[in-house]
Amino acid sequence: MSNKEANPAGQVRRVVTGHDAQGRAIVISDGPAPLVHTNSLRPGYASTDIWRTDAMPAPVAAAALEPTLGPRRQLPNKRGTVLRINTLAPEPESVRNLDPARAQGVFAAGGNAGASTFAANGRHPMMHRTETVDYALILSGEVTMLLDDTEVTLHAGDVLVQCGTNHAWVNRGSEPCQIAFVLIDGEFEPGLKAQFSQGNAEQITKTGSVRPASI
Repeated sequence: MSNKEANPAGQVRRVVTGHDAQGRAIVISDGPAPLVHTNSLRPGYASTDIWRTDAMPAPVAAAALEPTLGPRRQLPNKRGTVLRINTLAPEPESVRNLDPARAQGVFAAGGNAGASTFAANGRHPMMHRTETVDYALILSGEVTMLLDDTEVTLHAGDVLVQCGTNHAWVNRGSEPCQIAFVLIDGEFEPGLKAQFSQGNAEQITKTGSVRPASI
């Protein structure tokens, strides 16, 4: 159902800099980012992890170790960040027809089963919520972001700031869309979290504590 091996559809050249023994700036790696996540239930979808940090301030080493390998993790660690680039193909009917169990399975394969909110709201199988602030930069193509009752269409060059909202990304166009995401670990204000329905609140995922969605 998932594949974390190199996939041309999600291949991204990644250049990482560092320092040599004398403290001079150098390139320490230049090649395809090693972790590409795909899912057979989402044809044409690829998610490429570029880099992760696990603390704030982020440690700056002379030659940083590879931070993206291991099991797929959708969320940043506590006080961490994730940079990834996603490719979304025009959405097929098969994705729109996923039932809640299979929709949650898509998120489970991505390392975050508890993010799925489709069972609670029923708007779109890819609806989800994470306790993060996300910066989304549309690199190419066109994409529509669904919220609870509204939607907004974004084009190449547009930027969206996602503040922990319930949402889904839908490509209604005829060409693939590529989006760069920066996910930043966050925490809902108590008053805001209290406003979520009990069903949705149980599905909210906090870094390090994944709670399964009710189906």
